[in-house]
Amino acid sequence: MESITRKAYAKINLSLDVTGKLPNGYHTVRMLMDSITLYDDVTLTPNTSRCITLSCDRSYIPTDDRNLAVRAAKLFFAETKIDCAGLHIDLVKRIPAAAGLAGGSTDAAAVLKGLDQMYGTRFSLEKLCKMGVQLGADIPYCLCGGTMLAEGIGEKLTPIPAPPQAHIVLCKPDFSVSTPDVYAKMNGGNLPVHPDTAGLVAALRMGDYNGLCHRLYNVMENVIAQKHEEIGHIKDVLFSCGAEGAVMSGSGPTTFGLFRREEAAKAAYEALRREFTETYLTAFQV
Repeated sequence: MESITRKAYAKINLSLDVTGKLPNGYHTVRMLMDSITLYDDVTLTPNTSRCITLSCDRSYIPTDDRNLAVRAAKLFFAETKIDCAGLHIDLVKRIPAAAGLAGGSTDAAAVLKGLDQMYGTRFSLEKLCKMGVQLGADIPYCLCGGTMLAEGIGEKLTPIPAPPQAHIVLCKPDFSVSTPDVYAKMNGGNLPVHPDTAGLVAALRMGDYNGLCHRLYNVMENVIAQKHEEIGHIKDVLFSCGAEGAVMSGSGPTTFGLFRREEAAKAAYEALRREFTETYLTAFQV
């Protein structure tokens, strides 16, 4: 068998709402997510080592069982009962780590899809999603991609029409966020303000770009912004350069802005890049 390389696309949250807490400790959510053109390369190479190994071009990325890509490969072989003669996974990372962009989950999704292709198992997307959710709630979304309303713990997905095309400037400030710590402050979904998710879905169905931009909202943003003034500063720069909307993605801290005009997006990118290394100019993935 030959090597297989797959692109693993990042996601952003157009909205994120926490709606409750389950007895098992998981929180229920209602959020709108979309794939963007920022991606990692995931290469799978079969060998005869009798081991599953991983390498990455970023030294801070774990290469053992802490990496979801390794765990995804082990899960695939356990579920299929296929004897793994050996597999090497190589990651070329472009998506920032611990950033609210599903970088680890999308790599794991690429591994599941790549192994399904490599071994000819031809699993349905539903089957792959049932596999993936065992490892993380974002993995089913990463397997599907596109514009989705995610509910439950994130695994119940409903396709939504794609947003009007826009230029997207992403900026991850120089700190990371503990997702469990953020969820611990969500008060079981009993929050004073929630996103207008229904209005956002309606705006997407109508192709209403302004309606989309005005309804971007993430209930986790205030928790992070109260502790880290960089979030507010990034949004100020985005809006001052002409962003029509801006919000933090996922549990953060990456914050993004939507721009109709490419020149405005480039100006925001250049301004933020001078302060924050992990700044990217991207777009919705179609």
